[in-house]
Amino acid sequence: MGADKFDPNFTQNVIDATGPNASARTREIIGPLIRHIHDFAREVNLTVDEWMEGVNLINWAGQMSDDRRNEGQLVCDVIGLESLVDEITFAAAANAPDAHTATAILGPFFRHDAPMIPNGGTIIKNPVADGIVTYMHGKVVDSLTAEPIPGVIIDTWEASTNGLYEQQDPEQDDCNLRGRITTDENGEYGFYCLKPTPYPVPDDGPAGKILKMLDRHPMRPAHIHLITTHDEYMPITTQIFSSDDKYLKNDSVFAVKDSLIVDFTPLEGNDKATRELVYNMKLKKQPVKTA
Repeated sequence: MGADKFDPNFTQNVIDATGPNASARTREIIGPLIRHIHDFAREVNLTVDEWMEGVNLINWAGQMSDDRRNEGQLVCDVIGLESLVDEITFAAAANAPDAHTATAILGPFFRHDAPMIPNGGTIIKNPVADGIVTYMHGKVVDSLTAEPIPGVIIDTWEASTNGLYEQQDPEQDDCNLRGRITTDENGEYGFYCLKPTPYPVPDDGPAGKILKMLDRHPMRPAHIHLITTHDEYMPITTQIFSSDDKYLKNDSVFAVKDSLIVDFTPLEGNDKATRELVYNMKLKKQPVKTA
């Protein structure tokens, strides 16, 4: 496909320049990466100006990123790379007899410092008039034995009804709609949150520019983020999606899986919430380490 007009040895020379102290895994990754990038450049006859546009976009993503927003990760999200890597990483585990709850991407707005809240507490610091308060609860069990797992930390976060996570919105209190809950002796957890609403990914940076160039919408379906951790079990990073959302089939970051679609049902007899979400999770034991 026109490759004959270029030095046929150039790409292999670049790959062969890898030094003897590079690890086997580094060689396994970098060699194909260089080959694919070079083949891509030759296939599309990439010009210097076009390449520089790409470099500037990568630099822009880095300049926008900090501990509250990961623009580089968002760029990977809108081209489907993070969801693909998630699928590659967990496909084997998802098909195993003792499969754990399905995973989904982390997304660019995770924070490591979410506060601990009591079981049955709330992550809502700033109530909103159009918010539908939901009591989310369930049980976390061993994926093989179905025995309850006490002591699982569930880290959860979501956007408010204006489509913004708290670190994007100066009107929201710090860590609004974020919290960490620990399962009790019966493996059960519960907390109050908002029924999530769809929102656009930020379009003021490289990810937004890519979406505009591709004539794509920026919308994400309504979802809640979850990370589970326990010393004896494999961690799970996932999202759960509201079944009544119109963007389930065309999520701008391609993260929706059928098993992660949930129903928010009416709740009666609770003066704190009008919706209920029962969500049970399965965790898989950490593999046994051998000497």
